[in-house]
Amino acid sequence: MARKHRLVRRQLIPRHVAETFAFFADAANLEAITPPFLRFRILTPAPIVIQPGTLIDYRLRLFGWPIAWQTLIETCEPNRLFTDTQLRGPYRRWHHLHEFTPVEGGTLMTDCVEYELPCGTLGALAHALFVRRTLERIFDYRRNQVAKLLGAQERSSALVDAPG
Repeated sequence: MARKHRLVRRQLIPRHVAETFAFFADAANLEAITPPFLRFRILTPAPIVIQPGTLIDYRLRLFGWPIAWQTLIETCEPNRLFTDTQLRGPYRRWHHLHEFTPVEGGTLMTDCVEYELPCGTLGALAHALFVRRTLERIFDYRRNQVAKLLGAQERSSALVDAPG
């Protein structure tokens, strides 16, 4: 059975929730907040409307390997949250919640990714050796880019292994 992992990041963004949500719901902004080392490209033609049932295809490279990735937008509650799930890609399971909470001074944006790796023990070893650190690096870059683009501050962050 695959081990479940969870990555949680929070940022305080000094912008109204509607503006913050609109930034993250615009798939074109994904390239701006994804590290260059991934050579991330969106393949789905624009405009992409974030709503339940939307499919988004990407291409990226990791450690020199080309990866095709497809996500499904499962839920979308404008100015509150949306979720995407990997249908095709490197993970056994990938579920990403993007949540937006109005707070004093702006919006608290929360990313919560629950994921599992394939290949049992080999996947667990890969997680320990490089997957965990690579995800931290990707989300660190994302945090820094959001700070540059929207004036955000880091609230808290954690990469937590979920029981199970």
